[in-house]
Amino acid sequence: MSQSQPTPWQPWQSGQGVPQPWQAQATSSMLASHAERERAVDVLRAGYGEGRLQHSEFERRVARAYEARTVGELALLVADLPQGPVPVNRPPVGPVPATFLPAPPPTNAKAVGSLICGVLTVVTAGLTGLPAVVLGHTARSEMQRTGERGEGLAMTGLVLGWMAVAGWALIVTILIAAALAGA
Repeated sequence: MSQSQPTPWQPWQSGQGVPQPWQAQATSSMLASHAERERAVDVLRAGYGEGRLQHSEFERRVARAYEARTVGELALLVADLPQGPVPVNRPPVGPVPATFLPAPPPTNAKAVGSLICGVLTVVTAGLTGLPAVVLGHTARSEMQRTGERGEGLAMTGLVLGWMAVAGWALIVTILIAAALAGA
């Protein structure tokens, strides 16, 4: 008697024929373990939860999964369902363009003024030292309150301004001492 090769059993054929092992895999005739049956049922549950299976079909497939003898029979039950999370191919994310970054806080104008006055003490023989000190202290208090930038500018203006004030104080002290010594 010539026997033709049986067609693979399809789960949606509502019970026609006897489930046959899937012939394409070498391990399809291997006996299924309890863990493999549970994995197949988990895939069926996920498919039902996602709306891929109707309730009656889900119940039939679960019953057949628990009755399955081979790995091939289990593979046929879940062949038309996703078997796990699908990796998403996303392009690599590079650095964020400066256009989309938040704008940095502005630089305090009084800090810039303090630095300019501090540098000009060399040219003005220290006359801009007092404005550099006043602007530097005012700028630092404003920056603490508003969050503006320019701490280094204000500090440089303060140092140069205080050096000019100290220089003038030293010169005046020496002139007074010389005037008192000559009198």
